[in-house]
Amino acid sequence: MPVKVRQKLGKYRIDRKLGEGGFATVYGATDTIEGIPVALKIPHTNLVTAELIEQFRHEVRLCARLKHSNILPLKNADFINSRFVMTFPLGLRTLEERLQKRMSNTTAFNFAQQMLEAAAYAHEGGIIHCDIKPENLILFEDDKLMLMDFGIAKVTRNTVDASGSGTIGYLAPEQALGRPSLRSDVFSLGLVLYRMFTGVLPGWPFAWPLDGSDRLKRRIHPQMIAVLQRVIQLEPRKRYANAGQMLIAFRRAKPRALEFGSPRSWRARAQRRRTTPVDWRAVRQRQFLREFGRSLHARHTCDKCEGPVSESMQWCPWCRVHRKIHKGDTSFPHCCPRCKRGMKSDWQFC
Repeated sequence: MPVKVRQKLGKYRIDRKLGEGGFATVYGATDTIEGIPVALKIPHTNLVTAELIEQFRHEVRLCARLKHSNILPLKNADFINSRFVMTFPLGLRTLEERLQKRMSNTTAFNFAQQMLEAAAYAHEGGIIHCDIKPENLILFEDDKLMLMDFGIAKVTRNTVDASGSGTIGYLAPEQALGRPSLRSDVFSLGLVLYRMFTGVLPGWPFAWPLDGSDRLKRRIHPQMIAVLQRVIQLEPRKRYANAGQMLIAFRRAKPRALEFGSPRSWRARAQRRRTTPVDWRAVRQRQFLREFGRSLHARHTCDKCEGPVSESMQWCPWCRVHRKIHKGDTSFPHCCPRCKRGMKSDWQFC
């Protein structure tokens, strides 16, 4: 039978349904003995097997090992009325819910540091979370953040065998292929941070500049952007080895990033914009590259005005100079001896 609101389950009274996943449902409840609100995680009865119960035991044992102020503690785990029930403190909301409202830089950096400290602690113990996302980051009073749901976490060995478990949108590419590592969590953390600062969740192929990068440049310091660029890389070896290394880089960049996002810094940058003449040609060229640079392959520059041009352009659209000879590389296998533009092997002329 499904669990119902107002139902008693041992000493717990079910108050409301908080969320539902593929294997379990989370309920808000009241501990009628202690008189405190709690969260109950209960596996779906129609899916309960010995293998699933063993998976939940695995989660219980991992939670029991993790003692950190930013990791949601397990209060109790037991069979109640033939149901396996895990009990946790009840938070105010998830980070996913908090992201629906505006967030200051100070608050965002506060949340970011707390989630990095939680992940770094788990990584130090050799535990890969495998499902870091805003829904698994719980907020309590005074903006306290806690990482939860180690249900599919893995303990690192020389090689980690795992299915492509995780959440689409925050899943590292190698984890989707069944090869999670500590660097996979680093990738997921980077996506959560990027969304906090831009309001955008970037997607495949994760090639910079990502969607929302203009807002990111206006909001945080280039040193912090460099940290995000390193963690959101398709190639795992280009990322930080673990959340501990990412936390160190974050702490180094945080002071400048906070100053960059302060109102005083905004006023100073606005004053510089008012006193610095605008180079409208440069503005038009940047807009051209954003809208047409990729489709026209405009990755070269004019020798005279240094405006963006493509290999095939006979004339520069910015200074109107005739580009008789192309000076730059080519993606074709051969070059025309006359104009130096690219040619295919079976072409007689370009």
